[in-house]
Amino acid sequence: MHNQQAHLPPLVPLLSRGKHRNPRKGACFMEMASYLAGERWSDHPKCTHPLLAGLARLVNDYTSDEARPRLAGLIPSVIGLTGDDPRMDARIALVCATHALPVAAAERQLAMAVSILAAEHVLAELDGRPPGELEERSLHALAQVPDAARQAQEFRRGILVSPKGFRRFAAPNTVHIAVRGVAEACVTDPDDRLRAMLTEAIEESRALLRPDSREDFPVDHERWAAVCRVTGTR
Repeated sequence: MHNQQAHLPPLVPLLSRGKHRNPRKGACFMEMASYLAGERWSDHPKCTHPLLAGLARLVNDYTSDEARPRLAGLIPSVIGLTGDDPRMDARIALVCATHALPVAAAERQLAMAVSILAAEHVLAELDGRPPGELEERSLHALAQVPDAARQAQEFRRGILVSPKGFRRFAAPNTVHIAVRGVAEACVTDPDDRLRAMLTEAIEESRALLRPDSREDFPVDHERWAAVCRVTGTR
């Protein structure tokens, strides 16, 4: 994927936490995306897959005030990433869980390990692959916390997870726990890790939903500048 920063105007909107009634009250990541996409001002725009948008909102809110402006370069890349492919939710959840598992606090590690196994099971079913085969990144994440991995295997034994059930309940829960797990982890670079999580989820979504396209969303410079003016710039 092209570097989004290279396509942006020099001004960067002052992103802030939470939901805002209009740009004069501030802007979060997805509200800015809704505006650039020409939609009604909203943090739940139609231009982005619901789970990917949910991840973006969480990363926006859990990133520090100092680091949040660096998320702005990713905003155009989520526009147009939407569709009904059920693999989307499992892929996003898997990205989040594999990022969080190695650094999350012990009380969250089991949930993340179970999420990895559940997401892998759903993807295997949807792709027509034999169950039990894990991707390299999943194996690597689980290997770093062997106790949680063993408990997750025992917990998952005999439990069936349907793609529909995973999409509705497990995937959103996984994303929320993963973002909190990274944000509150005892690491020196939580902001960088959150941005990397969102970046990889965007790339995975782009490859899955638009495999024949590698062109970035063209930024509407006038709209971008307008939001910069009313939200502040950095």
